[in-house]
Amino acid sequence: MKKRLAVLALVLLTLQSCKGQEKELIWEENFDGNSLNMDYWSYENGDGCPDICGWGNNERQLYRPENLEIKDGLAVITAEKDGDSYFSSRINTKDKFEFQYGIIETRAKVPGGHGIWPAIWMLGDNIGEVGWPASGEIDIMEYVGRMKDTLHTTLHTPATHGDHASTKVTKIDNVEDDFHIYKVEWSKQEIVYYIDGEKVYTFSPEIKDDEHYPFRHKFYFLLNMAIGGNFGGPDVDDSIFPAKFYIDYIKVYQ
Repeated sequence: MKKRLAVLALVLLTLQSCKGQEKELIWEENFDGNSLNMDYWSYENGDGCPDICGWGNNERQLYRPENLEIKDGLAVITAEKDGDSYFSSRINTKDKFEFQYGIIETRAKVPGGHGIWPAIWMLGDNIGEVGWPASGEIDIMEYVGRMKDTLHTTLHTPATHGDHASTKVTKIDNVEDDFHIYKVEWSKQEIVYYIDGEKVYTFSPEIKDDEHYPFRHKFYFLLNMAIGGNFGGPDVDDSIFPAKFYIDYIKVYQ
């Protein structure tokens, strides 16, 4: 009897310990309804001028609200060409939802084609005071159509002068054909990336100061699809338009 009680006590203690490690869902966006939830999101419009013309990367697109649609539980960003101009959409949660540390999970489907650059990413809430890259940037997922079937998970820091030194490129065959799940575990000490449940990259620099690890304050989300530019590529294949980027959900756990 004493042995059974001891085993039962151990089981209860284990369950309590596991429960204490459970993460709480603190925010989610499932893109329900038929319009963007403006309690969470804001549009960024135009070409970035006069502050950051070409959005800092010599991109070609003009952002506008009409290139984003909420339909069937998805956010759909459409990149297109009309006449001599390219159009797309970009939204963010700045000042509406910002958080520090947690597990981020999102599910999305990317388009293909030379010149497309869809991304799900985050910027530090202090960017207005310290600028970029001092604010830090966490790129949850970037796909550059000219680099077929390769996904980028990247962190930008002042120590790397904003370059892609802290990055991992993951090869996924036929990535454009289906949805994939992207997860980031972000803590005071490290940032760990997963794609479809597989760990692909861990960032944990030895020095944890503002130069090497500017990720110890609140961040906000951005969703967009750029066209051309320094990273997307100077050449754009106009035959790919319209191109659609689908985002199913975003969830944050702490």
